[in-house]
Amino acid sequence: MQLKVTQARSVIGENQNQRATLRGLGLKRIGDTVVKEDRPEIRGMIRSVTHLVTVEEVD
Repeated sequence: MQLKVTQARSVIGENQNQRATLRGLGLKRIGDTVVKEDRPEIRGMIRSVTHLVTVEEVD
């Protein structure tokens, strides 16, 4: 199982940790999409920036 993560909102006004989390996921700007393995570490990163991204499960 994989997760398709898309940045939906801007990081302007967000704290440095959330900006770093998005960069760690590979997202740089609104509309960027990455596909990541469904692992606990990735789920945790997504949970910390859930208000900035949309997530879909991909088989």
